[in-house]
Amino acid sequence: MHTKAVFRGAQALNDAGFHVLRFNFRGVGQSTGSHDDGRGEADDVRAALDWFSSEHSELPLLIGGFSFGSVVGLKVGFEDPRARALLGLGLPVRAWDLSGLADPEARGGRPLLLVQGENDEFGTGQELEAFAESMGPGAAVARIPGADHYFHDRFDELRAAITPFFLEGAGSEPFPVLEGAR
Repeated sequence: MHTKAVFRGAQALNDAGFHVLRFNFRGVGQSTGSHDDGRGEADDVRAALDWFSSEHSELPLLIGGFSFGSVVGLKVGFEDPRARALLGLGLPVRAWDLSGLADPEARGGRPLLLVQGENDEFGTGQELEAFAESMGPGAAVARIPGADHYFHDRFDELRAAITPFFLEGAGSEPFPVLEGAR
């Protein structure tokens, strides 16, 4: 939650008119519990979505995450019909089994933006782009030159990749309720 890439990603979504909820998975920071290889963390995402929906029932949902959080968030987003669009930052192509994300039908045509550093040690921009082809049409990839997994010294470029996609690009189409915020 305090990772600079997550903070800057949240700022970019705020710039596009979104309300953003950031949270730690179980066992991270001051959160109770322990790491559960994605199973319990998926429950954490669902609980966050349930809470956010109960507090802001009028707002459509976008699910996003960073690194391991992008894997979990995208998997939950593929299953949850409330998610109208998806965002993955620093998807660890080499570190996790992403086969569940390679099903274009599961995504249901929802807009998806994947932002990757060209020098990401868990999967380069080129590797992610090759994987994204398996995700079907509408899976957009933004490659940040010179960026590592954490987007060090490339936070402005990270933000610039996200905001236009959700403000005026393909990611804006499912969110007409946000028009007044823009």
